[in-house]
Order: sequence, then structure tokens, then C-alpha cells
Amino acid sequence: MVMPNEEPLDWREPKVGEKAGFGKWKNPKSPYDLFIEAQGIPIHRDIGVHKIQNLPLAPWKRLGGRGTAIQLLGSEHLWGMYVVEVPGAGALNPERHLYEEIYYVVEGRGTTEVWQEGRPKKQAFEWGPGSLFAIPLNARHRVVNASSSPALLLAATTAPNIVNLVRDTEFVMNCPYDFLSRFDASDDYFKPVEEIYAEPVRGLAMRRTNIIPDILACELPRDNRRSFDYRRVEPHMAGANFYMKIAQYATGQYSKAHKHSSGAILVCIKGKGYSYTWPDRLGMRPWEAGLANQVKKQTYEPVGMISAAPMRGDWFHQHFGTHSEGLRLLVFDGPYGPGFRHGGAPGEQATDGGAIDTREGGRAISYVDEDPQLRKTYEAALAAEGMKSGMPRWAYERPTPPQGESEPGGV
Repeated sequence: MVMPNEEPLDWREPKVGEKAGFGKWKNPKSPYDLFIEAQGIPIHRDIGVHKIQNLPLAPWKRLGGRGTAIQLLGSEHLWGMYVVEVPGAGALNPERHLYEEIYYVVEGRGTTEVWQEGRPKKQAFEWGPGSLFAIPLNARHRVVNASSSPALLLAATTAPNIVNLVRDTEFVMNCPYDFLSRFDASDDYFKPVEEIYAEPVRGLAMRRTNIIPDILACELPRDNRRSFDYRRVEPHMAGANFYMKIAQYATGQYSKAHKHSSGAILVCIKGKGYSYTWPDRLGMRPWEAGLANQVKKQTYEPVGMISAAPMRGDWFHQHFGTHSEGLRLLVFDGPYGPGFRHGGAPGEQATDGGAIDTREGGRAISYVDEDPQLRKTYEAALAAEGMKSGMPRWAYERPTPPQGESEPGGV
């Protein structure tokens, strides 16, 4: 891709028997890469991070706080993240932008003001540790710290999509258009909505609300697709395309390994644990095949994270909680939810392959078929914490409970 104002190289036609082009090259920096590098803040690129509070922060002139950008492997060009510290008794600079933005409050308390240019009415709402809220598209906003100590917020944005497509950051950051369908400045716009509906594409639990005051304690309905007594809800905020969910694994239980395309980032918000991820070319039992050195492991505690399917996707990944309160996750998927990620024409049949075992044509590995080393490692990790596994023994021998025995959680 030739960037604006970039001089193209001279063309050399290949000789007979040669192929045109270089054949091999290094991935070029995208417009978003150049944009975020120009901010003068550190950029964390890896499969994950144990705890974002330990990432280095640098002065961020544009925002008026300190920050660091996060671009986990596999999320490049899809969506981006950053951590920003709001100074004690201070505020970030007001801004607006053509990309979507979701905030999770890691530390601190404060308010956010939202308004539209030329319209006097401002909306303001309070937030504290565990709050999740969305900034309406291209609305002006300002984040204000209500305490004398710094506040720390984690942001997920669709900036790479917009910046890479438009390739004009001045337009992205200063477009005058007001998206009234996204933000009507009504008095109840930032009033929490607790009702749960069925998401229209897959029928999963969904909340239509622009703020959740505390996702550490909010109720999660039973889902059961990833593990026994697995709980989950999808917040749909500010009319955004950004897809996410809040999920929880019960104490002593872990997910089935499953695979899908890149983009999903798991953020540990409560409890602690670890995840394994490996390319599907290693097969379903990489330890048994002597390929354990190619499996990647990321440990985390609040607030740590992992790229579930890094690199170019189709990596199996599996999540293990090692805390007495279970493992609660905020999962960011970016702008392309499951209804669009796999492509296909409108009306074509699609299936929830990540929740269907491979033996039934899906992309999830049954506990019966998983590598035995996973169970041994997990039980040892629990024992180190003074805990025991909550997995039923029959799960490693058959996909369904024997007659007269129910699944954990009463499902």
C-alpha cells in the first residue's frame, strides 16, 4: 500500500522465468500505527499482559494525562486499546472522534461529560471502579477525576478501522458532523438499564444500556456454552458496532478449548488465572504430541489480558480460573461480532461452532478429547491455592453425565 505523499519505487519487469515483486517483505506500518506512534506514548505489543497497572505510562499531550497504547497480537488493523491515567483532581482534554470508544474503570472515581458541538445541553454521569461506559460516536466528551488520587481507565476503540480507511487523522479527530441517531442528549441516555433481552442474531443474553455502574458485581445469566454453569451477558452500548461480553467461570471449573478468528481480547476483571493458546496445526493434544514448547501461556489477575486467538487466528484457546471467587472476564471483540465475522451472504445458515464439540462438527474440544496434561496442570494450580477441582470426573470419560447424575451448577 502506497501511503499519501510516499514516492513509489521504480518498476522492474521480471525476466523470463522470474516472478514479479519481492516475494518476501516486512509488514508495513499502517496509518493507525503511525498515528499512535506520533502520540509519544509507549506501545505494548505481545500476546497479553499479566496486569496493565504495571505497564509504563508516559505524558500524553493530546489527552492531557499519561498513557500507554496496547495492541495485542492478532488485533492489528481490527481495533485498538489504551490505558490512560487521569491526574488527581484533574481532567482529560475534551475531544471528539469518528471512532467508537468503550471505557472500563480500573481505579478511581469521577464523572464524564458528553455533549454535541453547538448544543448547550451537556450530559454528565458518575463512574467508579468496575464501571463500563460508552462514548457516543463523534460526541464531544471530557473525563473528570473526582478524587485527589489519579484514576486509571482502560479504553477499547475502533480507531484502527477508521484511521486506516480514511487516512486523514485531522478529519477523524475534527469532523463536525453530529450523529443524532447515536446520541440524542436525552435525560435518561446514561441511566443504567438492567433488563435482559435475547440478542437478535444468536439469541444470547443482551443488555441495551450505555453504562453499567459495576460489572464486577452485576448479575450474569446462565449460558452454559463454554463450561458448566458458565454465565454471560452482552452489553450493547451507544448504538455502537463494538461487540463485547461479560463472562464468568465458576470456581474450580474451566472452559473447553475452542478456536475462531483473531480479534477477541479477554480482560480479567475479577479473580485470577491463566490461558493457554496454540495454533490448530498442533492438533487437539499438543502436549501428548511433544509440541508443548509451541503452546503459549498467559497468566493474569485484575486487570490483565490475553489475545485469545493471536497471530492470524484459528488458534485454540482455553481459560482456567484459580481463585475462590471464580474468574470474571470482560471480553472485547471489536467491531465485527459473530453475526458478521464469518462472512457469507445474507440468509445463509450459520452455526455457533465455538460452542459445538469437534466430534459434532464444531470448533470446541470436548473434555473427553482434550490433552490430559491440561487437567493435570489445572489440578496442580488449584492445589497450590488450597483448592480442589470442581470438574466432575465423568466429564473426562463421556460428553454427557451418566444416568442419575446432573451437571455442576444444577444445569
